[in-house]
Amino acid sequence: MLDDAIRAELSGYRQSIDNIDAALVHMLAERFRCTQAVGVLKARYDLPPADPAREEYQIERLRRLAKDANLDPDFAEKFLNFIIREVIRHHEAIAADLKD
Repeated sequence: MLDDAIRAELSGYRQSIDNIDAALVHMLAERFRCTQAVGVLKARYDLPPADPAREEYQIERLRRLAKDANLDPDFAEKFLNFIIREVIRHHEAIAADLKD
């Protein structure tokens, strides 16, 4: 059985985690608002949805940031790759919509 002090400490950590999760969702929403605008621009000028050179640069940049922040760089890369795949999917859909 947990005593009141442990429950309070656990509750405090969980509240912080909930706040961070909310901030992450809002930050991702803002990021996707920006990438949607990029997708429209790319579609308008018939640019490819993916930019491998940019993606490679961003992955290396994020790995460095993760290392500096004591976050597993492999995890950071997997997370960014997931986001990149989703952005490319959005850009492809935007391009298809503009062609219709």
